[in-house]
Amino acid sequence: MNRRISSPKVMQDMIRRHQFTLKKSLGQNFLVDENILNKIASAADLDEESYVLEIGPGAGALTQVLADQAKKVVAVEIDRRLETVLNDTLYGFDNVSVYFGDALKLDLHDILSKEIPADATVTVVANLPYYVTTPILMRLLTDGLPINKMVVMIQKEVASRLEAIPGEKSYGSLSIAVQYLAEPRIIMTVPKTVFVPQPNVDSAVIRLDIRTEKKVRVIDEPFFFRLVRASFAQRRKTLINNLINNLYNKNHKELLLDILNRVGIDPGRRGETLTIEEFARLSDALGELTDMS
Repeated sequence: MNRRISSPKVMQDMIRRHQFTLKKSLGQNFLVDENILNKIASAADLDEESYVLEIGPGAGALTQVLADQAKKVVAVEIDRRLETVLNDTLYGFDNVSVYFGDALKLDLHDILSKEIPADATVTVVANLPYYVTTPILMRLLTDGLPINKMVVMIQKEVASRLEAIPGEKSYGSLSIAVQYLAEPRIIMTVPKTVFVPQPNVDSAVIRLDIRTEKKVRVIDEPFFFRLVRASFAQRRKTLINNLINNLYNKNHKELLLDILNRVGIDPGRRGETLTIEEFARLSDALGELTDMS
């Protein structure tokens, strides 16, 4: 059985043995706490029939834990230099397949179709690099992959934004985009001291349960998200001012005021106070204006 690399000493020995140099530009901060690794896997509710997609296995510490619990682990790693490291740390794990390439560019549909049955669902479990957290999350949420849940470790500040509710400082367009498609729940915070090397900020593990139906129904989804982004463009401004400045113009003010009043939303409110349901209601009501912006 492979030696676990879930301690700083073993991880550093492994890095030294393979003469591997960590790249800050790739967000290479390797988790070296066995207790946290086990908690991440536990939060994913894995069993011997589970199929797992791991983005960014790094040296394979989390991959080892996942492979012990799941039927199959498909890992995608951007850094080809880690191939010899992963060949070492994952030796003997016959239920792991590693693909090298950028998770934002690879054909994940094709990869998964080769590795899992057509009717299976996938759980994403990953320690995501900070610098591409949002693009990767949004691709996984919107690309039509057979994912039923995700358990990912990300920057603590970003995790707070994903889970935030109206009125909170961290609530914004990312909160709405994620909650439109999934139910987020922060599992735990993770101190920076359990990584090699240590990052500059703390992390958090968040679970996202993918919705079988979107949280709200809207007539025009692209416009709904344009409206949301416009409403948060200048957080100190009122909703009506953001709409005038970022989506329409002053000529539409009276009509905008009329529509806002009609759907029961005070024009003087700020965007961060609106629920996703209120944004949906407003988006549908503003449909008549979309050609006039």
